[in-house]
Amino acid sequence: MPDASGDKAAWEVLQALSRFPGGYRRGTFEGSVWGVTVRRSDDGRRIWLFAEDLAGTDIVSFNIYRLNSGASVLKPCEMSSEKIVAFMLGFVAD
Repeated sequence: MPDASGDKAAWEVLQALSRFPGGYRRGTFEGSVWGVTVRRSDDGRRIWLFAEDLAGTDIVSFNIYRLNSGASVLKPCEMSSEKIVAFMLGFVAD
């Protein structure tokens, strides 16, 4: 169910992030090996993810913010929300 902002992409990303502990991990996405770093702010209101294809040049990067209203806002870094959701749902950690 989308959060108060009605942003389905932010909700899907938050759900997927529950599988990602903080720090660095490796895994696969669409047949390629990726390295993923997740950082969470001390207050839990900001999560940053940076992922890179270790054999190529592709990346996935975003911030997600939890607002005082309870809504969450996904802020992609120069890519589509759809790319982020696809990565978050398709990434399999080692």
